[in-house]
Amino acid sequence: VQLQASGGGLVQPGGSLKLSCAAKGVNIKIGAMEWYRQAPGKQRELVATIDGDGITNLTDSVRGRFTISKDWAHRMVYLQMDALRPEDTAVYYCYTRRYSRDFWGRGTLVTVSS
Repeated sequence: VQLQASGGGLVQPGGSLKLSCAAKGVNIKIGAMEWYRQAPGKQRELVATIDGDGITNLTDSVRGRFTISKDWAHRMVYLQMDALRPEDTAVYYCYTRRYSRDFWGRGTLVTVSS
């Protein structure tokens, strides 16, 4: 299993970014795929989950602004981030748990600043 996240960058407050996670060696039609983030000096936190049936859940701080989705045919998981705030600044990670193991993608840095 390999997860590769991309799409981070510098954006102004109120702007948008779309993160992508390429999932190799894993069937994203089953099981959950998740996005986590870790801000400087803080613990890593769960941001969004999408399960095998496409049911999503987002943490309170991003609900209504972020959307998680997946394209199972291309084995891609996305995190659309709108109305970004400075407090969204963090390294974002793609994650899944398979075969009783944790798989993390290399993070992608999102910086929200004017």
